[in-house]
Amino acid sequence: MASAREVKNRIRSIKNIGQITRALEAVSASRVRRSQARVLASRAYAEKAWEILLNVQSTATRGVPLHPLLTAREDPKNAVIILITSDRGQAGAFNSNIIRVARRFAERIPEDVRYVAVGRKGRDSLIRIRENIIAEFPNPSDTSLATISPVARLVTDEFLSGTVDEVFVAYTDFINMLTQRPRVLRLLPLSPYETDDQVASEYVKEIPHVSAGSSDYEYEPDAAAILDEIVPRFTILQLYQAVLESQASEHSARMVAMRNASDNAEGLVEDYTLVYNKARQAGITSEILDIVGGAEALQNSIDKLTDTIERGFAAQERNTPDAVKQP
Repeated sequence: MASAREVKNRIRSIKNIGQITRALEAVSASRVRRSQARVLASRAYAEKAWEILLNVQSTATRGVPLHPLLTAREDPKNAVIILITSDRGQAGAFNSNIIRVARRFAERIPEDVRYVAVGRKGRDSLIRIRENIIAEFPNPSDTSLATISPVARLVTDEFLSGTVDEVFVAYTDFINMLTQRPRVLRLLPLSPYETDDQVASEYVKEIPHVSAGSSDYEYEPDAAAILDEIVPRFTILQLYQAVLESQASEHSARMVAMRNASDNAEGLVEDYTLVYNKARQAGITSEILDIVGGAEALQNSIDKLTDTIERGFAAQERNTPDAVKQP
Protein backbone atom coordinates (compact mmCIF):
# COMPACT_ATOMS: atom_id res chain seq x y z
CA MET A 1 0.00 0.00 0.00
CA ALA A 2 1.31 3.45 -0.94
CA SER A 3 2.23 5.84 1.80
CA ALA A 4 0.09 8.84 2.65
CA ARG A 5 2.66 11.20 1.15
CA GLU A 6 2.68 9.32 -2.18
CA VAL A 7 -1.11 9.29 -2.34
CA LYS A 8 -1.21 13.00 -1.54
CA ASN A 9 1.20 13.71 -4.40
CA ARG A 10 -0.99 11.69 -6.75
CA ILE A 11 -4.05 13.67 -5.69
CA ARG A 12 -2.20 16.92 -6.38
CA SER A 13 -1.13 15.70 -9.84
CA ILE A 14 -4.66 14.58 -10.75
CA LYS A 15 -6.10 17.93 -9.67
CA ASN A 16 -3.58 19.73 -11.88
CA ILE A 17 -4.51 17.53 -14.85
CA GLY A 18 -8.19 18.16 -14.13
CA GLN A 19 -7.63 21.91 -14.33
CA ILE A 20 -5.94 21.48 -17.72
CA THR A 21 -8.75 19.32 -19.11
CA ARG A 22 -11.38 21.78 -17.93
CA ALA A 23 -9.53 24.60 -19.67
CA LEU A 24 -9.29 22.55 -22.89
CA GLU A 25 -12.99 21.74 -22.63
CA ALA A 26 -13.83 25.45 -22.40
CA VAL A 27 -11.64 26.24 -25.41
CA SER A 28 -13.21 23.45 -27.48
CA ALA A 29 -16.71 24.56 -26.47
CA SER A 30 -16.07 28.05 -27.78
CA ARG A 31 -14.56 26.73 -31.01
CA VAL A 32 -17.27 24.17 -31.66
CA ARG A 33 -19.95 26.84 -31.59
CA ARG A 34 -18.19 28.80 -34.33
CA SER A 35 -17.48 25.66 -36.34
CA GLN A 36 -21.05 24.46 -36.02
CA ALA A 37 -22.37 27.80 -37.22
CA ARG A 38 -20.10 27.71 -40.27
CA VAL A 39 -21.07 24.13 -41.13
CA LEU A 40 -24.79 24.80 -40.91
CA ALA A 41 -24.43 28.02 -42.89
CA SER A 42 -22.64 26.35 -45.82
CA ARG A 43 -24.29 22.92 -45.80
CA ALA A 44 -27.45 24.00 -47.63
CA TYR A 45 -25.38 25.70 -50.35
CA ALA A 46 -23.17 22.63 -50.81
CA GLU A 47 -26.19 20.34 -51.07
CA LYS A 48 -27.80 22.65 -53.62
CA ALA A 49 -24.59 22.60 -55.63
CA TRP A 50 -24.74 18.81 -55.68
CA GLU A 51 -28.31 18.98 -56.91
CA ILE A 52 -27.34 21.32 -59.74
CA LEU A 53 -24.49 19.06 -60.78
CA LEU A 54 -26.75 16.01 -60.87
CA ASN A 55 -29.28 17.90 -62.94
CA VAL A 56 -26.55 19.04 -65.31
CA GLN A 57 -25.45 15.44 -65.73
CA SER A 58 -29.00 14.44 -66.62
CA THR A 59 -29.04 17.04 -69.41
CA ALA A 60 -26.02 15.49 -71.08
CA THR A 61 -28.26 13.02 -72.86
CA ARG A 62 -30.02 15.92 -74.52
CA GLY A 63 -27.03 17.50 -76.16
CA VAL A 64 -25.22 19.34 -73.34
CA PRO A 65 -21.62 18.08 -73.19
CA LEU A 66 -20.30 16.89 -69.88
CA HIS A 67 -17.31 18.57 -68.26
CA PRO A 68 -14.25 16.29 -67.85
CA LEU A 69 -14.62 16.50 -64.06
CA LEU A 70 -18.15 15.13 -64.39
CA THR A 71 -17.29 12.21 -66.66
CA ALA A 72 -16.83 8.83 -65.02
CA ARG A 73 -14.16 6.56 -66.46
CA GLU A 74 -14.63 2.95 -67.35
CA ASP A 75 -12.57 0.37 -65.48
CA PRO A 76 -10.72 2.78 -63.10
CA LYS A 77 -7.24 1.65 -62.11
CA ASN A 78 -5.93 4.29 -59.69
CA ALA A 79 -7.58 6.21 -56.88
CA VAL A 80 -6.61 8.87 -54.38
CA ILE A 81 -8.14 9.24 -50.93
CA ILE A 82 -7.92 12.66 -49.26
CA LEU A 83 -7.74 11.77 -45.58
CA ILE A 84 -8.84 14.65 -43.35
CA THR A 85 -7.73 14.41 -39.72
CA SER A 86 -6.64 16.86 -37.04
CA ASP A 87 -3.21 18.24 -36.25
CA ARG A 88 -3.63 17.64 -32.51
CA GLY A 89 -4.79 14.75 -30.41
CA GLN A 90 -6.85 14.67 -27.20
CA ALA A 91 -10.04 14.20 -29.24
CA GLY A 92 -10.98 10.70 -28.19
CA ALA A 93 -11.42 8.27 -31.08
CA PHE A 94 -11.94 11.02 -33.66
CA ASN A 95 -8.74 10.42 -35.66
CA SER A 96 -8.57 6.66 -35.24
CA ASN A 97 -12.15 6.22 -36.47
CA ILE A 98 -11.70 8.09 -39.75
CA ILE A 99 -8.31 6.48 -40.39
CA ARG A 100 -9.81 3.03 -39.86
CA VAL A 101 -12.76 3.79 -42.17
CA ALA A 102 -10.45 5.14 -44.91
CA ARG A 103 -8.24 2.05 -44.79
CA ARG A 104 -11.17 -0.36 -44.81
CA PHE A 105 -12.72 1.47 -47.74
CA ALA A 106 -9.40 1.35 -49.60
CA GLU A 107 -9.23 -2.40 -49.05
CA ARG A 108 -12.72 -2.90 -50.52
CA ILE A 109 -12.25 -1.01 -53.80
CA PRO A 110 -10.33 -2.62 -56.70
CA GLU A 111 -8.16 0.39 -57.54
CA ASP A 112 -4.62 1.02 -56.37
CA VAL A 113 -4.99 3.63 -53.65
CA ARG A 114 -2.72 6.52 -52.78
CA TYR A 115 -3.32 9.13 -50.09
CA VAL A 116 -3.30 12.88 -49.66
CA ALA A 117 -3.03 13.60 -45.95
CA VAL A 118 -4.71 16.73 -44.58
CA GLY A 119 -3.72 16.86 -40.92
CA ARG A 120 -0.64 15.62 -39.06
CA LYS A 121 -2.38 12.78 -37.23
CA GLY A 122 -3.46 11.11 -40.44
CA ARG A 123 -0.03 11.66 -42.01
CA ASP A 124 1.78 10.10 -39.05
CA SER A 125 -0.55 7.11 -39.01
CA LEU A 126 -0.17 6.51 -42.76
CA ILE A 127 3.61 6.75 -42.50
CA ARG A 128 3.67 4.20 -39.67
CA ILE A 129 1.73 1.66 -41.74
CA ARG A 130 3.80 2.57 -44.85
CA GLU A 131 0.98 3.71 -47.10
CA ASN A 132 1.73 5.61 -50.31
CA ILE A 133 1.34 9.35 -49.59
CA ILE A 134 1.65 11.66 -52.58
CA ALA A 135 1.15 14.92 -50.65
CA GLU A 136 0.49 16.25 -47.17
CA PHE A 137 -1.12 19.44 -45.93
CA PRO A 138 -1.71 20.82 -42.42
CA ASN A 139 -5.27 21.06 -41.25
CA PRO A 140 -5.99 24.78 -41.76
CA SER A 141 -6.85 26.64 -38.58
CA ASP A 142 -8.47 29.44 -40.59
CA THR A 143 -10.50 27.47 -43.11
CA SER A 144 -11.35 29.28 -46.31
CA LEU A 145 -11.59 28.50 -49.99
CA ALA A 146 -8.11 29.93 -50.46
CA THR A 147 -6.56 27.50 -47.95
CA ILE A 148 -8.37 24.52 -49.50
CA SER A 149 -7.57 25.44 -53.11
CA PRO A 150 -4.05 23.85 -53.18
CA VAL A 151 -5.48 20.47 -52.19
CA ALA A 152 -8.29 20.71 -54.75
CA ARG A 153 -5.88 21.89 -57.45
CA LEU A 154 -3.53 18.96 -56.81
CA VAL A 155 -6.16 16.23 -57.13
CA THR A 156 -7.87 18.00 -60.04
CA ASP A 157 -4.62 18.13 -62.02
CA GLU A 158 -3.98 14.46 -61.22
CA PHE A 159 -7.48 13.56 -62.41
CA LEU A 160 -7.38 15.61 -65.61
CA SER A 161 -3.94 14.27 -66.52
CA GLY A 162 -5.22 10.71 -66.32
CA THR A 163 -2.87 9.71 -63.50
CA VAL A 164 -5.87 9.20 -61.18
CA ASP A 165 -9.25 7.81 -62.20
CA GLU A 166 -11.14 8.53 -58.98
CA VAL A 167 -10.68 10.86 -56.01
CA PHE A 168 -12.36 10.23 -52.65
CA VAL A 169 -12.54 12.33 -49.51
CA ALA A 170 -12.51 10.56 -46.13
CA TYR A 171 -13.79 12.90 -43.44
CA THR A 172 -15.98 12.97 -40.35
CA ASP A 173 -19.54 14.15 -40.87
CA PHE A 174 -20.88 16.41 -38.13
CA ILE A 175 -24.28 15.20 -36.90
CA ASN A 176 -24.56 16.88 -33.52
CA MET A 177 -22.45 17.65 -30.47
CA LEU A 178 -22.37 14.01 -29.38
CA THR A 179 -22.46 12.21 -32.73
CA GLN A 180 -19.87 12.35 -35.51
CA ARG A 181 -19.89 9.85 -38.34
CA PRO A 182 -16.88 8.91 -40.53
CA ARG A 183 -17.82 9.09 -44.20
CA VAL A 184 -16.27 8.70 -47.65
CA LEU A 185 -17.37 11.00 -50.48
CA ARG A 186 -16.31 10.67 -54.11
CA LEU A 187 -14.96 14.05 -55.12
CA LEU A 188 -13.94 13.28 -58.70
CA PRO A 189 -15.69 12.63 -60.93
CA LEU A 190 -18.43 14.80 -59.43
CA SER A 191 -21.11 12.16 -59.55
CA PRO A 192 -22.76 9.77 -57.07
CA TYR A 193 -20.62 6.74 -56.22
CA GLU A 194 -22.22 3.35 -56.59
CA THR A 195 -20.73 0.02 -55.58
CA ASP A 196 -21.91 -3.54 -55.18
CA ASP A 197 -19.71 -4.04 -52.11
CA GLN A 198 -22.03 -3.78 -49.12
CA VAL A 199 -19.16 -3.10 -46.69
CA ALA A 200 -17.79 -0.23 -48.79
CA SER A 201 -21.28 1.19 -49.35
CA GLU A 202 -21.75 1.56 -45.60
CA TYR A 203 -18.98 4.16 -45.53
CA VAL A 204 -20.12 6.14 -48.57
CA LYS A 205 -21.96 9.37 -47.86
CA GLU A 206 -25.48 9.51 -49.20
CA ILE A 207 -26.03 12.15 -51.85
CA PRO A 208 -28.52 14.95 -51.16
CA HIS A 209 -32.05 14.53 -52.40
CA VAL A 210 -32.53 15.92 -55.89
CA SER A 211 -35.69 17.90 -56.38
CA ALA A 212 -38.22 16.64 -58.87
CA GLY A 213 -38.43 20.02 -60.59
CA SER A 214 -37.28 20.82 -64.06
CA SER A 215 -33.64 20.09 -64.82
CA ASP A 216 -33.54 22.20 -68.02
CA TYR A 217 -30.94 24.96 -67.93
CA GLU A 218 -30.29 27.86 -70.24
CA TYR A 219 -26.60 28.67 -70.64
CA GLU A 220 -25.24 32.08 -71.50
CA PRO A 221 -22.94 32.41 -73.39
CA ASP A 222 -22.74 28.59 -73.83
CA ALA A 223 -22.74 25.39 -71.81
CA ALA A 224 -19.01 24.70 -72.15
CA ALA A 225 -18.00 28.15 -70.85
CA ILE A 226 -20.36 27.96 -67.89
CA LEU A 227 -19.36 24.42 -66.93
CA ASP A 228 -15.67 25.26 -67.20
CA GLU A 229 -16.26 27.99 -64.64
CA ILE A 230 -18.63 26.40 -62.11
CA VAL A 231 -17.53 22.76 -62.02
CA PRO A 232 -14.01 23.46 -60.64
CA ARG A 233 -15.57 25.83 -58.10
CA PHE A 234 -18.06 23.16 -57.05
CA THR A 235 -15.13 20.76 -56.62
CA ILE A 236 -13.44 23.14 -54.21
CA LEU A 237 -16.77 23.73 -52.49
CA GLN A 238 -17.33 20.04 -51.76
CA LEU A 239 -13.82 19.71 -50.33
CA TYR A 240 -14.29 22.91 -48.33
CA GLN A 241 -17.53 21.55 -46.85
CA ALA A 242 -15.81 18.27 -45.92
CA VAL A 243 -13.06 20.19 -44.06
CA LEU A 244 -15.68 22.26 -42.20
CA GLU A 245 -17.58 19.12 -41.21
CA SER A 246 -14.36 17.50 -40.01
CA GLN A 247 -13.32 20.51 -37.93
CA ALA A 248 -16.71 20.80 -36.25
CA SER A 249 -16.55 17.08 -35.47
CA GLU A 250 -13.02 17.45 -34.11
CA HIS A 251 -13.91 20.23 -31.69
CA SER A 252 -17.04 18.37 -30.57
CA ALA A 253 -15.09 15.17 -29.99
CA ARG A 254 -12.37 17.03 -28.09
CA MET A 255 -14.91 18.84 -25.91
CA VAL A 256 -16.61 15.56 -25.00
CA ALA A 257 -13.26 13.84 -24.40
CA MET A 258 -12.03 16.64 -22.13
CA ARG A 259 -15.32 16.65 -20.24
CA ASN A 260 -15.02 12.92 -19.65
CA ALA A 261 -11.40 13.38 -18.58
CA SER A 262 -12.43 16.08 -16.09
CA ASP A 263 -15.16 13.85 -14.68
CA ASN A 264 -12.72 10.96 -14.41
CA ALA A 265 -10.22 13.22 -12.66
CA GLU A 266 -12.83 14.18 -10.08
CA GLY A 267 -13.69 10.52 -9.55
CA LEU A 268 -10.02 9.62 -9.13
CA VAL A 269 -9.54 12.43 -6.62
CA GLU A 270 -12.42 11.07 -4.56
CA ASP A 271 -11.05 7.53 -4.74
CA TYR A 272 -7.53 8.59 -3.84
CA THR A 273 -8.87 10.77 -1.03
CA LEU A 274 -10.38 7.66 0.52
CA VAL A 275 -7.10 5.84 0.03
CA TYR A 276 -5.25 8.78 1.57
CA ASN A 277 -7.56 8.84 4.58
CA LYS A 278 -7.11 5.10 5.04
CA ALA A 279 -3.34 5.43 4.72
CA ARG A 280 -3.29 8.32 7.19
CA GLN A 281 -5.55 6.42 9.58
CA ALA A 282 -3.31 3.37 9.25
CA GLY A 283 -0.29 5.57 9.94
CA ILE A 284 -1.91 7.09 13.02
CA THR A 285 -2.96 3.67 14.25
CA SER A 286 0.56 2.36 13.69
CA GLU A 287 2.02 5.29 15.64
CA ILE A 288 -0.41 4.74 18.50
CA LEU A 289 0.48 1.05 18.56
CA ASP A 290 4.16 1.96 18.60
CA ILE A 291 3.59 4.38 21.51
CA VAL A 292 1.54 1.82 23.42
CA GLY A 293 4.12 -0.88 22.72
CA GLY A 294 6.91 1.44 23.85
CA ALA A 295 5.00 2.34 26.99
CA GLU A 296 4.39 -1.31 27.78
CA ALA A 297 8.05 -2.14 27.15
CA LEU A 298 9.12 0.76 29.40
CA GLN A 299 6.70 -0.34 32.10
CA ASN A 300 8.06 -3.89 31.88
CA SER A 301 11.60 -2.54 32.19
CA ILE A 302 10.61 -0.44 35.19
CA ASP A 303 8.87 -3.42 36.77
CA LYS A 304 11.88 -5.63 36.22
CA LEU A 305 14.21 -2.97 37.65
CA THR A 306 11.91 -2.51 40.65
CA ASP A 307 11.87 -6.26 41.27
CA THR A 308 15.62 -6.38 41.00
CA ILE A 309 16.04 -3.55 43.50
CA GLU A 310 13.55 -5.09 45.89
CA ARG A 311 15.29 -8.45 45.72
CA GLY A 312 18.61 -6.73 46.34
CA PHE A 313 17.27 -4.98 49.45
CA ALA A 314 15.73 -8.26 50.65
CA ALA A 315 19.00 -10.12 50.19
CA GLN A 316 20.92 -7.38 51.94
CA GLU A 317 18.60 -7.53 54.92
CA ARG A 318 18.97 -11.28 55.14
CA ASN A 319 22.76 -11.08 55.09
CA THR A 320 23.00 -8.35 57.78
CA PRO A 321 23.82 -9.77 61.35
CA ASP A 322 21.26 -9.34 64.13
CA ALA A 323 23.68 -7.33 66.25
CA VAL A 324 23.96 -4.77 63.62
CA LYS A 325 20.22 -4.57 63.53
CA GLN A 326 19.98 -3.92 67.39
CA PRO A 327 20.22 -0.27 68.39
